[in-house]
Amino acid sequence: MANVGGGFGFGTEVGTGVGVRPYAELTFDSEGDVDRVTQGAMSRMEATDLLVFAHGWNSDRSTATRLYDRFFAPFEGLVGSGVRLGYVGVVWPAMRFSDEPIPDFDTPGALAEPGLGGALDPLTRRALEEFWPERRAELDRVAELLAERPDSAAAFIEFGALVRELAGVDAVPALVAPSVPAIFTEDVLEVCRVLSVALARAGAPGTGAPSAGAPGTAPPAAATGPEGPGLTVGGGLRGLWDGAKELLRQAAYYKMKKRAGVVGERGLGPVLAQLAAARPALRFHLIGHSFGARVVSFSLRAVPDRARYVKSVTLLQGAFSHYAFAERLPHDKGTGGALRGLQRRVDGPVVACHSPHDSALKIFYPLASRMAGDSAGLLGFDERWGAIGHDGVQAVPGAPRLTLDTALREGVPTTGCVSVDAGSVVRRGGAPSGAHSDICHEELARLVVDAGRMGR
Repeated sequence: MANVGGGFGFGTEVGTGVGVRPYAELTFDSEGDVDRVTQGAMSRMEATDLLVFAHGWNSDRSTATRLYDRFFAPFEGLVGSGVRLGYVGVVWPAMRFSDEPIPDFDTPGALAEPGLGGALDPLTRRALEEFWPERRAELDRVAELLAERPDSAAAFIEFGALVRELAGVDAVPALVAPSVPAIFTEDVLEVCRVLSVALARAGAPGTGAPSAGAPGTAPPAAATGPEGPGLTVGGGLRGLWDGAKELLRQAAYYKMKKRAGVVGERGLGPVLAQLAAARPALRFHLIGHSFGARVVSFSLRAVPDRARYVKSVTLLQGAFSHYAFAERLPHDKGTGGALRGLQRRVDGPVVACHSPHDSALKIFYPLASRMAGDSAGLLGFDERWGAIGHDGVQAVPGAPRLTLDTALREGVPTTGCVSVDAGSVVRRGGAPSGAHSDICHEELARLVVDAGRMGR
């Protein structure tokens, strides 16, 4: 069995801390291997419809459990009398930096130890050690550099090399090296400068930029010119260490993004296919947040042709390409998205919720995903590398675009992809990720119910 990592061990009690019933957790390790005890608990659930929800980045199992408890709470009062719901929380090894507050769970700065600036707080350090259990020596040195913030180009070069090792990009074969985001291959000083400016745009504390403002307001632009606060000529290199910490964060995201696809395709997909074969009347409704949206979407690769057991897919602030379902990419007509055409394996709609208040996907996702060779262009948002949770499904002909109010009032289509602007409710959260985790709303639960045709 592969190392689980991320604080998620096997063999724990199933269903602890979630108020809805019946509830079971379905646990996977980093290679997509399922914990058979949790699989057995799910397979025994008495239900007509299973809600299967995969979390995004979290620091421990308790955070995922609290998310499921909060999100699932409204459903019993929303479904029709002929629907018996079963609730499944997918648990997979991911992590969260503790300076990323979750609305209603944490207040901004509540988890990170005050006064640390760009240094690693104890909670994040522990999460990183669990995420990369074989890399403690490298993490020790990374933590030293972030705490000391040396005014030295050599220190940044060393830091960049360490981050590359953590991300595993040095092990990528030369044949596929172009698939490595430029954020890990370009000049580390330029990358850290770009990321420092991006943090200022997002209103991150400690960057000299204005605060993120009231809930629902857009992140402010850097107020000190195009180079950002503390990044002017002659200002030294110390101001770039906030960007260096962001580069470390992006390395964790890069690893989680790849892991999410593996867990979905090799883990969740086959487990659901096996259960569907044993219980053909059971209906599945897949829900994913952030990289969890990638987990449930990649699980569609394991759905057999002509199978009809997946009745709906709802993606909440999905952290993967907005071109994923496209048959042809606008910038490369000979290539399709990673999930091209897989919406046809869903006997219902694929609903992609997005919000303009999600700084993680609006500002940082394109930086980590862009594969262009010109690092000078990294900062500008390039629609080629946009996230589905930022602006919805792209390049899929006929896919409607609705506001949340319209979707709830008029319903969503019965098949195919649809984009829903959920910015009216997904709008709260602190820097640097903005409203990325502001997903526990009854309106979104109602959207899932409508997509699955489970309403009254």
